[in-house]
Amino acid sequence: MNTLVGWHVDMEFKEEGKQTRAAAMVRLSDGSEFRAHGRAQRNPADSEQLRVGEEIAGARALMDLASQLLQRAHAQIDEASGRTSYPINR
Repeated sequence: MNTLVGWHVDMEFKEEGKQTRAAAMVRLSDGSEFRAHGRAQRNPADSEQLRVGEEIAGARALMDLASQLLQRAHAQIDEASGRTSYPINR
């Protein structure tokens, strides 16, 4: 049997001078939510490219979300199996 599941990810960005901040939130199908943040800082010698700052800060926030989801999955594997499993790194 195939089950279709969807996750909703929200991203918000804030630009302040040379710094871009990203906030990410994912809502899983069971209703649980995970939140993460990322930031990027432009080198003073670089030209202003807002999209690049958003991409870097956003990617860092998503990497943090991915890490949290891996940790949750690892804990659920341990709980279900009753033993300590190998860490999930990717």
